[in-house]
Amino acid sequence: MAREEQLLELAHDLAALFARWSDAAEAQGGLPPEVVAGLKASRYPALTVPRSLGGLGASLHEFALAQEVLGRADTSMALVAAMNAHLLGGLGEHGGWPHEVYAQLCQASAQHGALSNSLASESELGSPSRGGLPRTRAERVEGGWRLTGRKTWATGARALDFYVVSATTPEDTVWRFVVAAGSPGVRIEDTWDGALALRGSGSHDVVFEEVFVPGELAVPPAPVSPTSGAWFWTAVAATYLGTGQGALDRLVLYARERVPTALGQPISTLPRIQATVGEMSLTLLQARALLHTVTRAWADPQRRAELLPALAGAKLACTNAAVHVTDLALRAAGGAALGRSLDLERRFRDARAGLMHPPADDQALRRLGEALLTDP
Repeated sequence: MAREEQLLELAHDLAALFARWSDAAEAQGGLPPEVVAGLKASRYPALTVPRSLGGLGASLHEFALAQEVLGRADTSMALVAAMNAHLLGGLGEHGGWPHEVYAQLCQASAQHGALSNSLASESELGSPSRGGLPRTRAERVEGGWRLTGRKTWATGARALDFYVVSATTPEDTVWRFVVAAGSPGVRIEDTWDGALALRGSGSHDVVFEEVFVPGELAVPPAPVSPTSGAWFWTAVAATYLGTGQGALDRLVLYARERVPTALGQPISTLPRIQATVGEMSLTLLQARALLHTVTRAWADPQRRAELLPALAGAKLACTNAAVHVTDLALRAAGGAALGRSLDLERRFRDARAGLMHPPADDQALRRLGEALLTDP
């Protein structure tokens, strides 16, 4: 428990920073420099780095606890932190990379607070989780590779130190390439301005124009671990669970303070408001119970394959809970929720983005159904 408390204290300190700058991030369309500096100095980038490489070695469950705390403060900035954490945590668990490349990213995060993100999305590819070859191409050249293409939805693009880019080789195989931010031929295009949700994430396009990647930073295809999606799904589930909880927290505060002249007492005394808050709380409790049950059980490596459908279900439950809860919060607060002072309209918009992350609802349900229908 002492260890969990230590990691949660780290998350709460960072969440306080996120909360102070959430309006600025929303307005600027990305993380303010003060937030980037604070995040990198916080040790959170080392959260899921193995202890053997200088990190904090958080388990999947500890990661879920910490990400919910960040999500309660600000969804956009929480996701930037989550992208680095899920990448390093997942690779540390299921492998698949040359140790030297993985260690380089881990040590950069542990020692300097470096942030990495896996860039896989492309406008023509659709969701990478549904298959298909990237349009981004990698050609062999002397000493390494030459990378050309465009990646979309690059969460935290300007805050990142490393891009992990998926690209198709001449043999139609998909490799991954570690590209340092600021490398010659890399540029960021502002395509995220005015997005419906996650405006503060700065999820702009990153363009690669004949970018040279040294051969030692190229990761060849490897057998895909059957549990490789676990850390990303947990990152998404926990972050959006926090989004919903943040909306509930704000509505409760508003209901206690709001005293209409016609009522003469706080709206928290109204049965309708009490029932709505109760429904919101129950929705979040149910989703949280599922996520925590699965992530705790994940500590047993022998059970991970059988737990994966339930973890996909937890992602579905948590993201849909956030959508439902933020909708209820707007309905309960009324017209005041349409303004920015309550911070409910931003959470309402941000929650919708949770539905877009894989696995999509139909995939999660199929996994659950397939697990039950397949002969034991």
